[in-house]
Amino acid sequence: MIIVFGAAGFIGTYLIDRLIKEKYSVIAADISEAGESYYESLEIPYYNVNITDKQSLEKLPTEGIEAVINLACVQPANVSEKKYDPTDFMQVNVIGTLNLLDFCVKNNVKKYFYTSSHRNTQGLWKEKEGTAIKESDGRSVKYTGDYAVYSISESAAADCIEHYNQAFGMQGIIFRLPPVYGYGPHTEIYKDGKPLKTGFQIFIDNAVQGKPLEVWGDCAKGRDIIYVKDVVSAFVLALKMNDISGLYNISSGRLSTLKEEAESIAHEFWPKGSQPEFIYLPEKSNNIEPYFYDISKAKQELNWAPQYSFEDMISDYRKELEAERFKYLVEKRKSMMTDK
Repeated sequence: MIIVFGAAGFIGTYLIDRLIKEKYSVIAADISEAGESYYESLEIPYYNVNITDKQSLEKLPTEGIEAVINLACVQPANVSEKKYDPTDFMQVNVIGTLNLLDFCVKNNVKKYFYTSSHRNTQGLWKEKEGTAIKESDGRSVKYTGDYAVYSISESAAADCIEHYNQAFGMQGIIFRLPPVYGYGPHTEIYKDGKPLKTGFQIFIDNAVQGKPLEVWGDCAKGRDIIYVKDVVSAFVLALKMNDISGLYNISSGRLSTLKEEAESIAHEFWPKGSQPEFIYLPEKSNNIEPYFYDISKAKQELNWAPQYSFEDMISDYRKELEAERFKYLVEKRKSMMTDK
């Protein structure tokens, strides 16, 4: 049995979908009630729990648990200026992690998964520009900006996991992720606490309408972006292994340039029968800080490698969008953005 916390979130929904296909028995857990009816329709047990409250965890099953996967977190993209409170990051990302680790020790669960943002390496992006960042390069937190406390909290959570690995023989596995794309959350986010339509969504909206796509700044700059289904495949492989622990970069291992993103989106979404139009405006800043990550450790130890190029991702994204398999994720995002 696998317990997935953060089951009503983006990665959690895709992960459980894949785990069921792999014939795993799954328990879905989340503080939100947004996914309750969805999981009920699939006859998957759904528990409304708060990982910051140990008593809340007592309602969960305790027998036959093979692994705990913790995808529950507070992150800036989901927090409005009005609701920002730095203690929330510590309560959920650190105290919540400790509570789940204690739950594992108490119930003899050896395998614990955690996903960490790549943001706690932000100080390395300039220093390592043009070079893949390895797990052994360590962290370099940027102590200003809306991701500062988030990065501090996730770094503390990762250290707690390593402590339990060494002190209690846990098999704690941390997947460090760059931006994860896929159907569901990429319509609108909070940036510095204010709502912002993502550049990804602006490109899609304009392409669908046959409007020129404006590409700002240096279009050869890019970021490491991973498709959600590639992230999910890493979990599936790691669940089958009993001799791994620690940090793994789970990313594309390459730069997806802004030009590549615009062209791939236009190729997929532009109206048939006409040629896509692009307007390149190098004088306008795009605020992109280039970075990419070394994935050789994941390849060697997990036998994992990403299967989706950016173009493949956009093609599959459109299929997911048209099928509306996880439409509740979009509704959840809309509700989040209007609840300011």
